Amino acid sequence: MDQQVPREISRVFPKHRQDVLRWDGWGYKDSKFVYKNGAISFVGDRYPISGSRLDNFRDWITDMFNLDPALMNSAATPPTEFPKPLRNENFLTGLKEAGVEFSEDGMDRMMRCHGQTLTDIESLRKHKYKRLPDVVIWPNCHEQVVKTVEVAAFYNIALIPVGGNTSVSLASTTPLIYDRTIGCLDMTQMNRMLWLSEKNLTACFETGIAGQDIERELGKHGFMLGHEPDSYEFSTLGGWIATRASGMKKNRYGNIEDIVVRIKMVTGKGVLEKQCTAPRVSVGPDFNHVIFGSEGTLGVATEAVVKIRRIPDVIHYESLVFGSLETGVRFLREVAEKRLQPASIRLMDNTQFKCGVLLDPKGSFFTGFYEFVKRFYLTTICGFEIDRIAVATLLFEGDAKSVAYHEEQIIRIAKKYGGVGGGEKNGKKGYMLTFVVAYIRDFAWDLNIVGESFETSVAWDKCLLLCTNVRACIEREVAKREIRYFVVSTRVTQSYDDGACVYFYLLFKHLDVPEDSLKLFMEIEEIAREEILACGGTLSHHHGVGKLRSKWYPACVSEVGVGLYGAIKNELDPKNIFAAGNLVRPEDLKARL
Repeated sequence: MDQQVPREISRVFPKHRQDVLRWDGWGYKDSKFVYKNGAISFVGDRYPISGSRLDNFRDWITDMFNLDPALMNSAATPPTEFPKPLRNENFLTGLKEAGVEFSEDGMDRMMRCHGQTLTDIESLRKHKYKRLPDVVIWPNCHEQVVKTVEVAAFYNIALIPVGGNTSVSLASTTPLIYDRTIGCLDMTQMNRMLWLSEKNLTACFETGIAGQDIERELGKHGFMLGHEPDSYEFSTLGGWIATRASGMKKNRYGNIEDIVVRIKMVTGKGVLEKQCTAPRVSVGPDFNHVIFGSEGTLGVATEAVVKIRRIPDVIHYESLVFGSLETGVRFLREVAEKRLQPASIRLMDNTQFKCGVLLDPKGSFFTGFYEFVKRFYLTTICGFEIDRIAVATLLFEGDAKSVAYHEEQIIRIAKKYGGVGGGEKNGKKGYMLTFVVAYIRDFAWDLNIVGESFETSVAWDKCLLLCTNVRACIEREVAKREIRYFVVSTRVTQSYDDGACVYFYLLFKHLDVPEDSLKLFMEIEEIAREEILACGGTLSHHHGVGKLRSKWYPACVSEVGVGLYGAIKNELDPKNIFAAGNLVRPEDLKARL
């Protein structure tokens, strides 16, 4: 290794994260959409949209959902009373003797009992969480994790590793275990870069470090990681490994399994780790891939060696407008076939495109004229129907010459499919909008709109069929339930030689729904998931299985696959210390242990 680095504390997660982050939703306490004096705006100063007055967005909400933004739900109040923890005095004494910090404070426990599904958010806001961890544990190094696991195994404590609690699969939601003390192993204070090798282009991090802190630390030395999931501000390296994550710039930097070289994981029987760091080895099955996607059920990763890149000379955004989602997908397919994907390329359907436009601040006198000209150009000169167009946002990274040549080749392909340039500004806006989408979800809930996304991956020859059929399925199920005001949209994101990741979004007004709106949403999503699988889609591209999708897991990996997972679980964690309950349902797992 070339360089030891100072051990700095993470900027994102203090131990008492409620001091910085929202207790009842996504993101920072000081950043959110608000409705005041007839206007919607985004407060705070962390995002480009901050401080903007969003009148177009307000009018769209009013028209699309037939509601008055002034009729918002009253703000949820933090709880003041919490269920008493199930204490194990011997375990707590063991933590004290090992010098491991912990807390039984109710708010500390509640902040780590959930992920970011609608189910989680409703449980928090209505103070109806079914189970809180009994104690929050903050190890500060690998050795402390080893000691914590040893003590937990001795006293039959269930350990649930967490990072940023950004899961949307119920993976970090506290399991319903009532006969054992549950310790939440909060890894976020293990957030340091341990070393960096300029010669090998590798670095070693503790796994509790958040994505934005990784980039901040590497940036001091002229390097970057390039892994940017939508949650990258708050999700952690350990969480990415546990869920087999993917980021928006995977075309250039790879998915997490392409980035991570070596993992150190503490299991119920000791430490699992390869004994060398090399570009590739042929020594039987790669145990890294036992760890990727294990979702906290086999152990907890404590350190990881990752590949790094030098910060590129040029970072250039662009956008392209197509006549329809269909022509846009064909464009993506040819770009992938010729392996010309830029760092990021994503295709939004017409609904998402319009939502992006609506989040433009109300501008000057000339804004209306400019919009008229754009509409005239697209509909008259290009022959596009304004209600069918789809928009691709692109991000190029590299040296100036290669970026220019790369963009030229992609523009040439776009023209074959009738695509026209949408400009750098729109490309950047579309990319950055990703980081405020979850804030929109929470604001929508305040406005009596229930909404969420779910994703899959699918082969190219089934991509358009899946988009069409799943959208039709959702619309059909919404109509059956007599939901009048709703929005369904689609986005095609990460692309590969043989297929792509597809997102679906559903929002509907729940003031008019006589039944439990969250229950209705989950019913519709479940039926949509069945349609996704029937159309050749996967159970998940990068969100993982968690508890939310575990009922489909056996069909996806086969009964032999479930048996193999059970054998690995039995070998690494025979006492089921890591009892998160993800992937395989607890009742099914119990029969295999």
